Amino acid sequence: MRLDHADTLQTFSATTLPPNQKNASMKTYDLYAIGNALVDAEYEVSDTQLQVMGVDKRHMTLIDAARRSELLGHLDTATARRTGGGSAGNTVVALAQLGGQAFYSCRVADDELGAFYTQDLIANGVATNLTRSLPAPGQTGSCLVMVTPDAERSMSTFLGATAELDHTALHQQDIAKSKIYYMEGYLAASPTGLQAALQGRQMAQDAGVALATTLSDVSMINFCRPGLDAIIDQGLDYLFCNEEEAQVWCGTQDLQVICQHFSQLARTVCLTRGPHGCVVLEGKKQTSVPAVLVQALDTNGAGDMFAGAFLYAVTHGHSHAQAAWLANQAAGQVVSQYGNRLTREILARISNHAEERRLVDGARCNGK
Repeated sequence: MRLDHADTLQTFSATTLPPNQKNASMKTYDLYAIGNALVDAEYEVSDTQLQVMGVDKRHMTLIDAARRSELLGHLDTATARRTGGGSAGNTVVALAQLGGQAFYSCRVADDELGAFYTQDLIANGVATNLTRSLPAPGQTGSCLVMVTPDAERSMSTFLGATAELDHTALHQQDIAKSKIYYMEGYLAASPTGLQAALQGRQMAQDAGVALATTLSDVSMINFCRPGLDAIIDQGLDYLFCNEEEAQVWCGTQDLQVICQHFSQLARTVCLTRGPHGCVVLEGKKQTSVPAVLVQALDTNGAGDMFAGAFLYAVTHGHSHAQAAWLANQAAGQVVSQYGNRLTREILARISNHAEERRLVDGARCNGK
């Protein structure tokens, strides 16, 4: 059993308080995130096609330009759905669509995909460093998302310009004006991106901003674990992961052992379990929140949506259990359709229902 992160970790930085306890009313942004800027091209494929293309099912694989061209050759007769993507990018858009205020630091190139990505953030109400500087020549990152009939997504990612993401993308004043600073786990694979994330982490910590991250993918744990360890460091306020990632991180499938270990890594841990809902860990407290029953078509973006909805809720007066309910509802809607985003109308309906539940729970607590 592998539990090589500090199992005795019991304390957290005194400056990383939950957002509702640290001048929350004075903050401009609910969430400041740093991550990869990728344009998703999503295809429906068969398992046989995945095998022919040599694509690792259910996981993310980094590819170069030559491999990207090879895969596109296999997919030339298929129809692609193009959307703005990137894990943290999906998360900030989800939060903004729900009515929150978000800032996203990322990097694109001076090309058509870069312009598409920038306009997508603007259209969804997300503030970004991309509007404050001119992009450099090159190719904007892209991700070929292949969805099989069992709803599993397999991703082949060409980083392009985002491979050069560095500290120049950070805006310290905006980090200080945020409630939560969110680091995309995929940045563990990028030396300059990781350093930028860690530099922003220190800025956030110095300003009393809460810290959050996601483990992103099993491949990051297997090949880039030191980077994830550096992001987690002496503890976070919020940590997101799915059950498979947690099992690989701990080297065991024993859920109680996993929960015991992960509860030492962050004040609040959200461990998503697909159709089994999620478990919210807060110290020794474990809260299981059921999933919404849906027919899964496409799991692309589900974890990103969960994180965005959860962080929206906790920055808008919801308890962690209430936030997990909202996040499960939103993630359930994502997997029941093709594509990594929901419409504002769908999210507004889910959010309104969550607010009604919050008010009812509050009335019960007050004995009304």
